[in-house]
Amino acid sequence: MMTVLLIIASFVGLMFVVAYFMRRKHFEQCSIMIEATNTEVFNFVKLVSNQEAFNKHAQAGTDRQKTFSGTDGTVGFIYAWKGSKEAGQGEKEIIAIEEGRRIETEIRFVKPMVVSSRMMMKTTALPDGKTHVNWSNSGTLKYPLNLLIPFMEKSVTKDMQESLMILKELLEGDH
Repeated sequence: MMTVLLIIASFVGLMFVVAYFMRRKHFEQCSIMIEATNTEVFNFVKLVSNQEAFNKHAQAGTDRQKTFSGTDGTVGFIYAWKGSKEAGQGEKEIIAIEEGRRIETEIRFVKPMVVSSRMMMKTTALPDGKTHVNWSNSGTLKYPLNLLIPFMEKSVTKDMQESLMILKELLEGDH
């Protein structure tokens, strides 16, 4: 029994040492081409309320309490939520907009853990009324949570790609 406890303690200790030397910054990025004009796409994604229609994580915990502050689609708009364990608690604020090109938001989680990240959605007009959408997410995880970065980057990237597919279906369905 003592040997098993020593092995477990050694493994946990090793994980803390590994986390100490690991990077603390994360970055995820995905993109997609949508058969809709840049104006249509940008005007849709700049509204935080519309992001719930395609963002996989925003769809978790549909029974959550929501509050809004400011005017959606403008700098300073804040959407806050409090919900089940799956939805957690936090807020998303629009911190920058370059009309027709990009929207940047900061998402600040309170539960299940205190962490924040910056999300940016960029749209680029393509020929024939199509639009390229690039979505990125970046932030810093404190020690020892930074140990989760490799797993998080893989999971978040997958979820972002699924969300972009939903966005594509929503916007192309109107055409």
